[in-house]
Amino acid sequence: MTKKNKNLKLKIKNSEYKSCRDGFGEAILELGKKNKKAVVVSADLAESTRCLEFSKKYPNRFFEVGVAEQNMAGVAAGLALEGFIPFICSFAVFSPGRNWEQIRVSVCYNNANVKLVSSHAGLNVGEDGATHQALEDIAIMRVLPNMIVIAPCDYLETKKAVMSAAKIKGPVYIRYGREKAPVISTKSKFQIGKANIMRQGKDITIIACGSMVYEALLAAEELAKQKIQAEVINCHTIKPIDKAIIIKSAKKTKRVITIEEHQVNGGLGSAVAEVLSQNYPAPMKIMGMPDKFGESGTAKQLLDKYNLNSEGIIYAIKKFKTTLHSAF
Repeated sequence: MTKKNKNLKLKIKNSEYKSCRDGFGEAILELGKKNKKAVVVSADLAESTRCLEFSKKYPNRFFEVGVAEQNMAGVAAGLALEGFIPFICSFAVFSPGRNWEQIRVSVCYNNANVKLVSSHAGLNVGEDGATHQALEDIAIMRVLPNMIVIAPCDYLETKKAVMSAAKIKGPVYIRYGREKAPVISTKSKFQIGKANIMRQGKDITIIACGSMVYEALLAAEELAKQKIQAEVINCHTIKPIDKAIIIKSAKKTKRVITIEEHQVNGGLGSAVAEVLSQNYPAPMKIMGMPDKFGESGTAKQLLDKYNLNSEGIIYAIKKFKTTLHSAF
C-alpha cells in the first residue's frame, strides 16, 4: 500500500461525522451574506432542511409556501425569471416527487435559475418507511433537459456544491440523505461535472455517489489486503457526468462496478452504462436498490439488508470476478 493510501485509511477511520443538511444550512447562510439575490423557498420543512436560520437572518428573502410543493416550484421559477437565485427546500420524496411537472415546464423549459436542494433521499430516512424513501429521484431529474444533478458525498462537499450551484445559470438539483455521515472530502476539489478519484487502483473501478463513496473506500481498503487494488471514483455529478474519467479508468481496470442509494434503474449506474456502452464497453455491475420499494427500519438495518455497504461491495466484486472467469 502506498503512503498516500495509508494516509487515506487514517483519514477515513477518524472521520468526523456531520450531516449534509447541516452543510446546506451553513452554505445558504454564507451565500445569503455574499449575494443579496439568493433567496429560499420552503415547503413547511424549514427546520428539517436546515434553512430555518436563513429565514431568521434574512426574513425578506425567505418564502414559506406551506405544504404546496407544486406552488413552491412555480414561485421559484417566477423569482428566477425576475433575477433572483431561489433555492427550494424539501424532502426528495416531495420535491421532485410531487412537483416534477412544474419543475419540467416552469423551471427546465424556461431554463430558469432555480436550485433544488432535497434532503432525506435514499434509504437512510429509515423508520419513515417506503413512502418517504426517495429512491427514484436521480432518474426522473437527470432526464430533464437543462437540469444538472449532484449527489454530494458528505457535509463538506454539500457546502461546495451549493456555492458552486449558485454560480451557474440554470437549474441544479442537489440530493442527499438525512443521517450524519463521515466527512471524507477534506482534500478533494469540487467542480461540477468533474469526478474525483479518491483512491488509485488497477484491478477494478468502483464508481459511487453520495453516502456510498465512504462504503466504497472502506471496501477498497479491505480488498487491498487481499491483493485487489480497487480504484474508487466519487462521481458526485451524475449529470453532466464525467465521461473522460470513467472511460480512462475503465480502460485501465477493464471492469466497473457502481453503487448508489437509489434504484438500479435510471440512476448513477445507468448513466455510467450509457457512457461505457457508447465509448468503451466493459464488464459492469450496478449496485443499488433492486427494483423494490424500501421499508421501515434503522438506516443501518436497511443498508445492510440491501447490501449497500462495504461488505456488500466486496461480496459483489468477488462474485463479479467469478462470473467473469478472470483472475485479478
